[in-house]
Amino acid sequence: MDQQNTHKPRVVIIGGGFAGLQLAKKLKHAPVNVLMLDKHNYHTFQPLLYQVAMGAIPADSIAFPIRRIFTYQENFQFNLANVEKINPEINTVSTNIGDFSYDYLVIATGSNTNFFGNKELETCTMPMKNLPEALNLRGLTLQHLERALITKDKEERAALMTFVVVGGGPTGVELAGALGEMRHLILEKDYHGLSKQDMKVYLVEGKDRLLAAMSDGASRKAKQFLSANDVIIYNSVHVKSYDGNTLTIDDGMVLKARNVFWAAGVMGEVPEGIEKAKIVRGSRIETDEINRVKGYDNIFAIGDVSAIISEQYPNGHPGVAPAAIQQGAWLASNLMRIIKNEPTLPFIYRDKGTLATIGRNKAVADLGKVHFQGFFAWLLWGLVHILSLVGFSNKTSVILTWMINYFTKNSDNRLIVRSYNRSTRTVDAEN
Repeated sequence: MDQQNTHKPRVVIIGGGFAGLQLAKKLKHAPVNVLMLDKHNYHTFQPLLYQVAMGAIPADSIAFPIRRIFTYQENFQFNLANVEKINPEINTVSTNIGDFSYDYLVIATGSNTNFFGNKELETCTMPMKNLPEALNLRGLTLQHLERALITKDKEERAALMTFVVVGGGPTGVELAGALGEMRHLILEKDYHGLSKQDMKVYLVEGKDRLLAAMSDGASRKAKQFLSANDVIIYNSVHVKSYDGNTLTIDDGMVLKARNVFWAAGVMGEVPEGIEKAKIVRGSRIETDEINRVKGYDNIFAIGDVSAIISEQYPNGHPGVAPAAIQQGAWLASNLMRIIKNEPTLPFIYRDKGTLATIGRNKAVADLGKVHFQGFFAWLLWGLVHILSLVGFSNKTSVILTWMINYFTKNSDNRLIVRSYNRSTRTVDAEN
């Protein structure tokens, strides 16, 4: 399966997320051959997954074919493959389609949902880390609203219309905000016979405030925005158990809910085979200051799966797109220095700020020492996300969809094209 036939060094990149894409792009004119391996043939713009899950935008507007991105990059090759194991002793990667050799290996596998070892929560709650999961979440939400319309059992209807978001970070806050908007603007308009008074939205966060990584002002304003949409917020509590119908919180509260969305934590996707690597908090691979995996000379890790431990970042850099993009670009330059036997430069993260939206005309922004909230933060959030999307068609699609949604206060993307069965974790694409 190995196609290496030139004397140029081969850089194998595992993962087509923000970090992997940026690295491959920056190596366009470098004297190397680049091979990217990913289990999907598309790149996903994860910051807008929650909008797909809530039916605000179509799924294909945040995904873009990886091969299309690199159409004109002659030193790039892509293979659709599941990486099974890394073999550092012979410099190969084993996949379901064969083995590939490398001179330099870059692990950019990103992160997955962290259920903290609780198998019940893993089985019964709904995660949202990739496009299929977002579509599953959308399908389940809409299915439950349809069932709520026809059931005669009041307790069953209440459970079907109770939504609990676990996790008060940006993803959880944005998802809860979208649910609150659906309750206020869409429910009674589209589902005649259902009342917004019957739909309950809860947000459960273990820390004492929302958006703990942002400023106190952003946290307070986010809570205020969510409360204005009647989102019920519980801080400093943790989910103890959930069996698909009954949610128990460690303060003794019990909720009957059929919709529990898990946004409480992430963990790095670490491939098998790198036994020398040290795995630190959050299942991240510890690297040195140039993102080289400690214990190896030619294996690197970037993005969410990596952790450069320092006094300023004791748990590694934040798992956000800007950090991943910067690491990808920085590693590209360092790989060229290594190939030319030149000194490498330690990675320096430039924090450009944090944004989070809580719904229509509402967002919070921390840009260095500048903090602001409300409409202008919302406009900035939208602009940044549009500019960050891959592909002109995707940018255009999202802009037009947002404009239509804004003026109609509704959406055309609440389609049940794949019915989801939570008990079997399967979908039926015919429904």
